[in-house]
Amino acid sequence: MRKIFHRLVDPDEAVKLVAERISPLGVERVPLLDAVGRILAEDVYARIDHPPFDRSLVDGYAVRAEDVYEADEENPVELKLIGAIEIGEKPETSVGRGECVEISTGAPIPAGADAVVMIEYTSQSGDRIKVFRAAKPGENIAQTGSDITAGDLLIRKGRRLTVREIAVLAAAGYREVEVYKAPKAAVFSIGGEIAPPGRSLDLGQVYDVNGYSITLLLRELGVRADYLGILPDDEKAIMARLSEALRSYDLLVTSGGTSAGLRDLVYKVFEKLGEVLVHGVRIKPGKPTVLGFAHDGKLMVGLPGFPLSSIMAFTVVVKPILQKLLGLEEPREHSIEARIPFRIDAGGRTHLIPVQLVETPDGLKAYPRLGDSGSVLAFLEADGFAIIPGERLYLDEGESIRVKLFGEFKPASLTMIGSHCPAIDILLNVAGIRDAKIINVGSLGGWLALKRGEADVTGTHLLDEETMTYNLHMPRRLGIEDEVEIYGGYIREIGLVTAPGNPKGIRSFRDLLRPDITFVNRVKGSGIRTFIDLQLRKLGVENPEKTIRGYSYQAKTHTAVAAAVAQGRADVGVAVGYVAEIYGLEFIPLAEEHYDLAVRRDRLYKRAVRMLLEALGSRRFLEKLNAMPHYRTHGLTGRRIYP
Repeated sequence: MRKIFHRLVDPDEAVKLVAERISPLGVERVPLLDAVGRILAEDVYARIDHPPFDRSLVDGYAVRAEDVYEADEENPVELKLIGAIEIGEKPETSVGRGECVEISTGAPIPAGADAVVMIEYTSQSGDRIKVFRAAKPGENIAQTGSDITAGDLLIRKGRRLTVREIAVLAAAGYREVEVYKAPKAAVFSIGGEIAPPGRSLDLGQVYDVNGYSITLLLRELGVRADYLGILPDDEKAIMARLSEALRSYDLLVTSGGTSAGLRDLVYKVFEKLGEVLVHGVRIKPGKPTVLGFAHDGKLMVGLPGFPLSSIMAFTVVVKPILQKLLGLEEPREHSIEARIPFRIDAGGRTHLIPVQLVETPDGLKAYPRLGDSGSVLAFLEADGFAIIPGERLYLDEGESIRVKLFGEFKPASLTMIGSHCPAIDILLNVAGIRDAKIINVGSLGGWLALKRGEADVTGTHLLDEETMTYNLHMPRRLGIEDEVEIYGGYIREIGLVTAPGNPKGIRSFRDLLRPDITFVNRVKGSGIRTFIDLQLRKLGVENPEKTIRGYSYQAKTHTAVAAAVAQGRADVGVAVGYVAEIYGLEFIPLAEEHYDLAVRRDRLYKRAVRMLLEALGSRRFLEKLNAMPHYRTHGLTGRRIYP
């Protein structure tokens, strides 16, 4: 029997329902060297002043400031040297009128002295020191307690200890510190379709992603997490392993088996082990999240099986709960303001949208990393995510949003938005550019990003149906004739991709009209899609959605087309011949297309842009590209072809 999500709760409500029933597991004292990453369980006060004595900040001479008030280059003041103090020594002398003491950086200030003259402004002859610069009282002296005063509150409880906090604790005389006990978590992946990385996959199987990502997210938080493996879709087996884990661990975290299907069993097991508080959160992705408590009060978390869904649900719902369990107070959320480059439809529930941040002259733009909840690459490529409340039906172009960062944001040296092409990776390697931000939105999407100032460079292969030439018509069409330059790229052969041996005898676009043929298309705005639609119009096909099976099945990349054919989800698609070679498929050549680079003129100053264009015309790139099947350079490769 299927489980229906009777009541979806908002993410804030889900956190509140669970967090109000948990608290840290206790405290323990640990040596400072073992305290990094732990959460402080007590307010820490300074036991001593720091520095604990007046000390010199420079190498020089301890003096009475009044003795050198009138010293300068032309009228030096001569003092008698009566001793020296090294760091760690206790002063045994007192400085009187007309006297000085040589002193090292960090050494205690002797009695009578109230300033230190840097050695660079002095000269020595025997026991006589000439001072060529005046000094005021307190100059070059760190006074007792100027950094920390005894009794000061140094660090409040609930703070995560890093090397900075531990350095302060050591300076204040602490050898050990009281921290909250770190909870132990047992992590399981659930599903018969999951296989451990390293072994070959059968059709329908996927590698286990969540076992690794969730375990490491827990460890990043400070939870002592152990990944205990993959469980089958069997209620008794799940029950046995989770029951066993509850005896040794403080909380359980599973992924998979939570949505509502006949084989989704986690909620049933949780109910038998204790109580389910939440089964379904009003977020996308991440809806099928289960939260509950075992009979002994231990937290149980069931995350969705799709990787992106699992990570986002963990970040928005589970992380705040665990921060309370860890004792972390007021966790620091790193976020940044950015604008949406185009309209996004939402509504119905809270949307969690991974975004890639792009620097523009008008500020940061947040490019949505749109995809399904099973995406893994979205998490890798995204700089952070935006939370779109459920009451918002859409976000308008240019609207400002708050992006929660996954980590430190560092702007890319090069932003390339446009058409996907395997050869671009070779070009970037030849150019030595390691931090480029590549966003594949199709040729037309790339041109629009170029017009808006979001892209430095666009990879493009758009065919002009009137002249049958590539790319040169786009600046005039978009009204940016004076804003861009186009550089000749290379030629790549495109054609029909079929199963090995071409078992259905597909030879041309006319075969796509056959009822026994399933087609895989490319997304709108891509150069290949423009080519496909042009060929169909030449055949007189007016409503391809109705006459061609699979026309609405759109792949984002050439490799996605090849994969669909290789896995039997489609009989044929259009792609570059290179991917047919990779997947061992049949290739029927149709045409050669020009793939060029369009560059904003106001980005030509950027070092990475210059490196890219230099690499495009280099002998090394020409050799590497010409070695790729179905690719070749031409006489204008690397040269400006517009204007």
